[in-house]
Amino acid sequence: MFTNALLLIVCSLSFGNLSKADGMYHKEYYETGGTKAEGWIYKGIKTGYWRFYHSSGKISEQGYYHDNQRIKYWYFYSSKGEKISEGHYRNNKRVKWWLFFDRNGKINHKCQLLNDIKNGYCLMYDNTKLTSAEKYKNGKKIKEWFSFISFRRENNLSDLK
Repeated sequence: MFTNALLLIVCSLSFGNLSKADGMYHKEYYETGGTKAEGWIYKGIKTGYWRFYHSSGKISEQGYYHDNQRIKYWYFYSSKGEKISEGHYRNNKRVKWWLFFDRNGKINHKCQLLNDIKNGYCLMYDNTKLTSAEKYKNGKKIKEWFSFISFRRENNLSDLK
């Protein structure tokens, strides 16, 4: 019993020190009382892991912040809890490969993005089957392929990294 009480005190002190050094855990609420958002704040700035919710209580998005900007990997969900999209952020902009899902939770398409704009390849799927590939430059489609053979003839597969 004494050991459990001591452990609880040590954990509380450790958590207290952590929250003072790294900021404080913050929650925002809807007028109905449900959680709207939760995550870490340091000197009034979002930092670390955050989670946002639809008014229904289901999660709407989750990922990391640094200096009030989205960074690293993020996930987005519909109000019914279905995954909509996921991908990388750098300096609050979508970058690298992003996955976009259909209503059945299957990948509908995946695209390379740079600063929130399609820039590179988009691969289109129908029920998990690759149906076409598109190439974009600064948000404008410049080419589309419907066969793997024609795609390989004009592209390097290493470009899909």
